[in-house]
Amino acid sequence: MKDTEKSGKSYEGFTDEERAAMKERAQELKAEARRSPRAKKGKADGEGEVLAKIAEMPEPDRVMAERIHAIVRASAPELAPRTWYGMPAYAKEGKVVVYFTPASKFKERYATLGFNATANLDDGTLWPTSFALTELTADAEARIAALVEQAVS
Repeated sequence: MKDTEKSGKSYEGFTDEERAAMKERAQELKAEARRSPRAKKGKADGEGEVLAKIAEMPEPDRVMAERIHAIVRASAPELAPRTWYGMPAYAKEGKVVVYFTPASKFKERYATLGFNATANLDDGTLWPTSFALTELTADAEARIAALVEQAVS
């Protein structure tokens, strides 16, 4: 008998969505390892993969992801689009700086725009690195553009 059965507690572990994201990341790493060094430097493969992932998203997430993709590409053209755990992401020198998590990915009530530690967002001893998105207004788009520009500065 398992310890969880004895104690009456259940261990759920990773959700189906989390396991799927981890499998997607493993596939991404395998694909990266198979690419030639020349192909790794190009942005074309990553762009196509990101656009394909965006196209698979349900309507509200897809519209938001398309706008965020356009904002990131315009604000920081030096970032290379790629997928990361099956989500649109943008990397500098191979390291993800910013990523978009659609609400549908983990069955959440909002999408997320996140920044990894490589983003230059430091502001004192406390600063946000993840933002909940329910809709993209003109103000939100302007803030995202400014954050992305700051992240790669």
